[in-house]
Amino acid sequence: MSVHPPGPPVWRLPGLLRKLAMDRLGMMRDAADLSDAVRVSMGPKKLYIFNRPDYAKHVLADNAGNYHKGIGLVESRKVLGDGLLTSEGELWRAQRRNVQPAFKPGRIAAQAGAVAEESARLVELLRRRAGDTPVDVLHEVTGLTLGVLGRTLMDTPLDAHGGIAHAFEAVQDQAMFDMVTQGLVPTWVPFSTQRRFRRARRELTRIVDELVADRSARLTEGDGADDAFARMILAARERENAALGRRLLQEELVTLLLAGHETTASTLGWTLLLLARHPHVRDLVREEARGVLAGGRLPDAEDLHKLTYTTQVVQEAMRLYPPVWILPRIAQGPDRVGGFDVPAKADVLVCPYTLHRHPDLWDDPERFDPGRFDSARVAHRHRYAYIPFGAGPRFCVGSNLGMMEAVFVTALVSRDLDLAVVPGHRAVAEPMMSLRMRGGLPMTIRAVD
Repeated sequence: MSVHPPGPPVWRLPGLLRKLAMDRLGMMRDAADLSDAVRVSMGPKKLYIFNRPDYAKHVLADNAGNYHKGIGLVESRKVLGDGLLTSEGELWRAQRRNVQPAFKPGRIAAQAGAVAEESARLVELLRRRAGDTPVDVLHEVTGLTLGVLGRTLMDTPLDAHGGIAHAFEAVQDQAMFDMVTQGLVPTWVPFSTQRRFRRARRELTRIVDELVADRSARLTEGDGADDAFARMILAARERENAALGRRLLQEELVTLLLAGHETTASTLGWTLLLLARHPHVRDLVREEARGVLAGGRLPDAEDLHKLTYTTQVVQEAMRLYPPVWILPRIAQGPDRVGGFDVPAKADVLVCPYTLHRHPDLWDDPERFDPGRFDSARVAHRHRYAYIPFGAGPRFCVGSNLGMMEAVFVTALVSRDLDLAVVPGHRAVAEPMMSLRMRGGLPMTIRAVD
């Protein structure tokens, strides 16, 4: 006899489905309030939502081979194609093996100087704009993450390609639109979302073609280049089918551009906002940064291990606002999760946003408390209670670089600047492919002695 997770009461179902279009975080929180395992019917689809660490471990790690990327990411393939974020099977394994060396801890540590220099450039840019005029700090942080991506993973400057971030906003809007409409609306239909998407796709194609041409012209066999972009180009050259190689290279690069800046920019935005709201925490970060980075010097790889409280602050920001807010999967075959039957082709959702707020796992879960990530407290916590970078075989390959960026920027900004949220501004979490901040982050800036 099949045992399915409970569904919402009939009278609550319309509200849940309405929130899928208008308030996805609200929908997930409502589902989590009902039970740790919920089944929601959405037209022909049935969503199986699991919100316990052991359930997450089963889906993402123990039986990961049974689960392919799901709702939301499937729709993103219109632009991302078969890049690392959306590909499956042997293609995904080959792509992962190819770029993995570019993300090895030793190589990432060797990029610390570049990350520190880009972080210092951001601080100086913000310092020059100190005063009463608000600055969209999220916009500036996005520029930083693109700069770091270009220097560390591509050996290619991205300063001239500021349109990348705007193009990806349109791509994510389209992916969410397709998810809600279940892909039934063709892209040629003249809705504003569709028109923006078509323009964004053309712009991304142009940018990618320029980047590939430039990097390919500078890359020769055996020159020792070990960045992720170079490895992608060389892999494409080795394919017998040249057209397929070019297509996959374009799709892998689009994915690298998106994943390489979007999640870190989101994390930094939420971290700087939380510090502005909690000045006592900011003061502790400043004290640590001034001790570790005395004399105004820039951080190096060894300092990452000394900025312990700053790291805890970033980790707590990612608990409250995980950059990867949802992990959608599609069951390839029938399975059993926590005693509940999951049929083949079912849409399965693991939501770090709600898992990180589970009252059985976190005391006062809505409170910002970096002390949760003190090593003694972490030791007593279920490994899968905290999964801001995903988990299992598809754990984010760029997590180490992302953490280095976030910690370095948080330390340097806190050491040298005071950021204050513009009065009346309300930060709204926008759950797209990452957990963005809707409308940017206007802040005023003051240099500190």
